[in-house]
Amino acid sequence: MKNFWVSFCYVFPAVILVLLTPISIAQLSPSDNRILFQVQKLLEYPQVLQGWTNWTNFCYLPPSPSLRIVCSNAHITEITIIGNKSSPSHRPKPASWNSPLTLSERFSIDSLFTDLTKLSSLKVLSLVSLGLWGPLPAKINRFWSLEVLNISSNFIYGQIPSSISSLKTLRNLVLADNLFNDSVPDLKSLVSLEELNLGNNKLGPEFPSVSNNLVSIILRNNSLKFRIPSELNRFNRLQRFDISSNEIFGTIPSFLFSLPSILYLNLAENRLSGNLSVNTACNAALTSVDISNNLLVGKLPHCIGLKSLNRTVVYLWNCLSDGKLSYQHPSSYCKKEETIAVEPPRKSQTQKKESSMKLGLILGIIGGCVGIAALLALFVLFILKKSKAERAKSKNLEGYVGNKFSSRASPGPNIDPRRVPQTMRLATVGLPPHQIFTAEEIEDATNNFDPSNLIREGSQGQIYKGWLRDGSVVLVRSINVKQKNLPQSLVQHLEVLPKLRHRHLVSVLGHCVITHLDHPHSTSTVFIVFEHINNGSLRDHLADWRRNEKLKWPQRMAISIGIARGIQFLHTGIAPAIFGNDLKIENILLDDSLNARVSEYNIHLPSKSILTEQNGLMSNEEAEKEDIYQLGVILLQIITGKPITSANAVDEQKLELERGLSETASALRGVTDPSIRGSFAYESLRTAVQITINCLSKVSSKRPSIEDILWHLHYSMQVQEAWTSSGNLSGNLGTRY
Repeated sequence: MKNFWVSFCYVFPAVILVLLTPISIAQLSPSDNRILFQVQKLLEYPQVLQGWTNWTNFCYLPPSPSLRIVCSNAHITEITIIGNKSSPSHRPKPASWNSPLTLSERFSIDSLFTDLTKLSSLKVLSLVSLGLWGPLPAKINRFWSLEVLNISSNFIYGQIPSSISSLKTLRNLVLADNLFNDSVPDLKSLVSLEELNLGNNKLGPEFPSVSNNLVSIILRNNSLKFRIPSELNRFNRLQRFDISSNEIFGTIPSFLFSLPSILYLNLAENRLSGNLSVNTACNAALTSVDISNNLLVGKLPHCIGLKSLNRTVVYLWNCLSDGKLSYQHPSSYCKKEETIAVEPPRKSQTQKKESSMKLGLILGIIGGCVGIAALLALFVLFILKKSKAERAKSKNLEGYVGNKFSSRASPGPNIDPRRVPQTMRLATVGLPPHQIFTAEEIEDATNNFDPSNLIREGSQGQIYKGWLRDGSVVLVRSINVKQKNLPQSLVQHLEVLPKLRHRHLVSVLGHCVITHLDHPHSTSTVFIVFEHINNGSLRDHLADWRRNEKLKWPQRMAISIGIARGIQFLHTGIAPAIFGNDLKIENILLDDSLNARVSEYNIHLPSKSILTEQNGLMSNEEAEKEDIYQLGVILLQIITGKPITSANAVDEQKLELERGLSETASALRGVTDPSIRGSFAYESLRTAVQITINCLSKVSSKRPSIEDILWHLHYSMQVQEAWTSSGNLSGNLGTRY
């Protein structure tokens, strides 16, 4: 009897607790229950979700920093899942698609959000550091009750869908640390939004259109380029404002420091310039200000100056003139750098809307026509291709490589690259006339060859960074030349310099020659002034995870064609032709529009000869074929995304491509860069791979001409454009080929 009462004392309170618990939260609806198991599967069973069984009561899971599920009225109202995968800004691109940084190739972000949007009562959704990848689906507008959306620290790319502006109840929007690009959609209708965090993406260039009810705006480390808008003066609730690490220019408006609620202000690492009024007022609650690494001049305002003891202020690396301030640039530095910060052309909102509507209508009509025409063209091209292949077979023609990997005839592109040299005069549009510089101008540009401006030194001479008097940034190459009868010989060689101007070269802007006659043999120093391309090399873009995500297959094909056109210009567009250009992927620069620019190409001067690796003289024909081989090495890295560090690596990667061609489409896809999977038409890839293999032939006579390479690359691009216009790339990015 005693044991009965002891058991009763333990059991009875538990029974009462169950009876008093509302049924609505004690039992999750079967549909929500199924969705959670589906989410677990789609997220590929992350560690934080392991251990779930059919007996798991999701509404009563023990509290955890990485998992939180809240229920109300038998439905889920909050899901917070924090994984352990690194984000793009903290780790480099994974070596393979199955890297632990991202979910596998099987993952579908569209399927994930299809299931999540079925949770009709969901108010909070946080999916952080889970390795999500793919474009954010437009169907997020189905979250009728969502108040918090946090999908930070993933690998989600593409545009932020405009449908996000229909989430009227949204209070917190955190998309930081992803791979989003392009402009931010209009968010002004989100009047309940208090927190906007879009940091560490590639968004820009304009300041987003948002409601003035925001409390926190984080836009750091993007591609923003604008003047700080005066409309911010009406953001009376704004406490935290961070636009650091962008290209924001112009002056800092004084009102930023005195906004009624401002606590934290970070404007560092931009191109902000001009003076700050010493009488600028600060909000008494302002605790942190960072204006470092800009182009500011003059003195600090009193409220953020050296006597400001109640707030943290960082002001290093400007051109501030207060003698008590340390670590500042000289004022000349800010004047030079300020000329680079150019305001992009602006349109009125009405003009933008009207032009967008007109453009959309025109593109819609053109797109439909092009789509139909492309399908018909592909059908005709297929017939022609088959016919040509049969004729080639009957004549027993040989390809560029062995029988197993012979080059098959392909329909030609609309643009015949063999005619390109006739129109090369158009390639210099936008460049200033070639200029003969004086010695004083060269010294002034390089600050008298200041060692801090020396970029590198090698077989091509010393290269300095410089600034012309009009403010433009240039590179100055210094080459010492020695030869008998120098003046007459040198003049002949310098005649080629004004011709080295093309949209796919780092063009020559001018030169300067200083001849020294007090030497037993006449000597000269030649200074060649080049354009300065500051967006990095192709190797940088392929090696950097964030940049690499922008280089899908269409972009890589456009870059490949640009490289080939630059080489074609050197080979056939000028006389005498330039061969032996030591083409390397690090010498292929990309401008702001991702156009390829060949740099470090060979410039004939009397002291220079084209040498083989064995230090023997190379004929023009041999040098031409060596350029083709080096182009093949670059194309190999564009396709595979893998760096080439040795001749053995070239052979190994070439063999992988050859095996992929001889096997299935999936085998060839498996050796490509994971970042481009799903963005290419198989025939486009196959054509590019075939011409790359041909370029890498061990027998130089079997390597194709630059015209043949362009022919195949143009065809590959045509196939890709037809495939894209049929909706494969934009509408079905998840499809794998």
